[in-house]
Amino acid sequence: MKVWHKRPVVHQVTDARPSLSEDIGKREKSYFIKMGIRLVCLVLAFTVPAPLPVRLLLFAGAIFLPYIAVIGANAPQREAPLAPDVAESSQNEIPLHRREIGS
Repeated sequence: MKVWHKRPVVHQVTDARPSLSEDIGKREKSYFIKMGIRLVCLVLAFTVPAPLPVRLLLFAGAIFLPYIAVIGANAPQREAPLAPDVAESSQNEIPLHRREIGS
């Protein structure tokens, strides 16, 4: 008969979420890349003598990319997945809806 022991919870630095400044930097970079693509679409739509479907595609990119860029820039940071042994921890943790500072 085997006796199963629970392994202790070990937290690793790689499990931590990125810092706020790193997250904002990534979102800013993504935003500027999308807006740069939008600018290229807009310039090409007016300057390149292309067939109508190609020009409409370029105009669509120039119209819809700002919306996509703003939604992506304002997206909240994704939660890092918990390791299996952390998720099964028996530690008493304050529930998310109860994490508040009393006055």
